[in-house]
Amino acid sequence: QVQPVESGGGSVQAGGSLRLSCAISGDTYCVAWFRQAPGKEREGVAISLSIGTRYSNSVRGRFTISQDSANNTLYLQMNDLKPEDTAIYICAARVGYTPSCLAYWDRPTSYDSWGQGTQVTVSS
Repeated sequence: QVQPVESGGGSVQAGGSLRLSCAISGDTYCVAWFRQAPGKEREGVAISLSIGTRYSNSVRGRFTISQDSANNTLYLQMNDLKPEDTAIYICAARVGYTPSCLAYWDRPTSYDSWGQGTQVTVSS
């Protein structure tokens, strides 16, 4: 059983920064950050694997994903936050090795384990 646990959300003003953490337990290879705003579909935000890193167009250049393999923790450093970044940020994982992980990283159906999420609110 893999259960991602997120932390680090909060409320900031536009232009501010936050760092999110996702603690992962179990055998995983494909782990990514998603977000979901009210009334919108779940959106892939970022993923980092040994073979490559991907970001959504909306966060590229402002967000940085990193991982601490020794502590099984995934991070998301969010800078220059905008009101449109307001959402619940959710860590997603898939048990076991997935060779197609990077190709389909932003599809929610690629993952079988989801955290509860952490709220990020950005005010103008």
